[in-house]
Amino acid sequence: MSAIDSSNRPSTNVLRTLAGLLMGLLVALLATSIVATSLPIIVHDLNGSQATFTWAVTSTLLAITVSTPLWGKLSDLVDRKALVQSALIIFIVGSIVAGCAQEQFTLIGGRLLQGVGAGGLMSLVQIVMADIISPRDRGKYMGLFGAVMVVGTAAGPLVGGIITDGFGWRWNFFIPVVVALLALVLIHFTLHLPRHQSKGTLDYLGAVLITSGVSLLLIWITLAGKDFAWVSAPSGYLAGGALVLLVVAAIVETKVKDPIIPPALFRNRTFNIAIVASLSVGVGVYGTSVFISQYLQLARGANATESGLLVLPQLIAVVLASTIAGAVISRTGKWKAWMVVGATLLAAGLAGLSTIDLYTPYYLIWIYLALVGTGIGTVMQNLILVAENTADIRHMGVTSASVAFFRTLGGTIGVTVLSAILAASASRSLDDAKPGLIGEGVPADEVDLTTLPDMTALSEPLRSAVAEAYAQGVSDVFLACVPLALVTILAIALLPNLPLNARNRSQRLADAETDTAVEIAGGHGVLGDGEEALNEEKSRRGL
Repeated sequence: MSAIDSSNRPSTNVLRTLAGLLMGLLVALLATSIVATSLPIIVHDLNGSQATFTWAVTSTLLAITVSTPLWGKLSDLVDRKALVQSALIIFIVGSIVAGCAQEQFTLIGGRLLQGVGAGGLMSLVQIVMADIISPRDRGKYMGLFGAVMVVGTAAGPLVGGIITDGFGWRWNFFIPVVVALLALVLIHFTLHLPRHQSKGTLDYLGAVLITSGVSLLLIWITLAGKDFAWVSAPSGYLAGGALVLLVVAAIVETKVKDPIIPPALFRNRTFNIAIVASLSVGVGVYGTSVFISQYLQLARGANATESGLLVLPQLIAVVLASTIAGAVISRTGKWKAWMVVGATLLAAGLAGLSTIDLYTPYYLIWIYLALVGTGIGTVMQNLILVAENTADIRHMGVTSASVAFFRTLGGTIGVTVLSAILAASASRSLDDAKPGLIGEGVPADEVDLTTLPDMTALSEPLRSAVAEAYAQGVSDVFLACVPLALVTILAIALLPNLPLNARNRSQRLADAETDTAVEIAGGHGVLGDGEEALNEEKSRRGL
């Protein structure tokens, strides 16, 4: 199937296919954020506890992270259309289970299934895009991707709050089911991919080891400092177990015939640099949406809906930057300068946010958020694009999924570590203010900033002291993000400035199969254009 017709305009069928794919991506992204504002109500209605609150979020993020590389590997082995449909079906089942939950364990189980399906959709949509649209033409669609990413991540809590207030929290799960069903129908009728037989097999041992190791790592990062101390026996068991499993997984992956994450990927300079950049971008993407909301609600007194509206400059900037940069990259084929500028703007925006306090004018916050949004829109999706551009065609799926995997992993770990920084900084600020407050008869010792306080239950002047402490904590969090943004600039600057391939994955795979036949024929003295095409492909990948 060709993504672009002879007139270089998107075909109607491709646009319908993209609509289905992007609807699937939307519901997958919403699964991570749409219940953020309604979780307190959900936990209360189901007679849950703080542990329920934690695992309702963690189970989804955990499932997304650990399943992403598995979906990517499967996409290189079996029919990708069937995989996308399977991911949608798993997501739909998980959403229905969570929406119908009458107690906490059913809710967590449904959220886990949602995460497995969402992990598939987040990786497979990018992979299928590579099948039908070449790297050179992909930029034309970055605006659509940017809009979906914005609505699915940053605007998720706002959408969830509106749905909860208007229809009830269960509709946060049921409405995405409707969208996912429509995506399933569109994909069934419009997505037609050529079949290429793969002789590879799934590395089950590697899958178990990687999944178990990453799961233990994320569980440790999530619970340490809350349920047990960072330096404690439970922390040692989880961290040590994760380390052992991941080391064994790395050894196994070098021995098996078809590894989940092929070690050969790490011999590709572009892939390695894209991984480093994705780790730091992931922290910026997830961290900004989490901590600016906390700043607005805890320090500035905004409610969930208001805080969602106040971050609109970032959302708009993501869409505009991804649209404009994508269109120019597609027209000119030049991507590196745009990405360096985008990473620089991301660093500038985070540096600006590191200066905010309780009295920072909103217009300045909007400028900083717009800079962050411009950087995200220019960099995030193009990192996958650049990695795909140089990938071995046999490993295209796992390449895309691996970049997304490390971005999610970096974001998840980063947000947890930054949350600890926020709690420590805010606690220090409040401790400094406590002597004066206690001297005035204010019960400041009753406030524990390791958990989110109910600001409405605090009386003045304690509320003002807590608000100022959180403003300082969030400022310190963004200051900690600045070095990571500088790493992103450096990593992108080091990326080989290779031209974007003008052929999609399906076309390149067909070329590779033809080249293989030509090489075989070459043993009998028949060589020509096929050899030149093969050499060109190797040169493009930097081999």
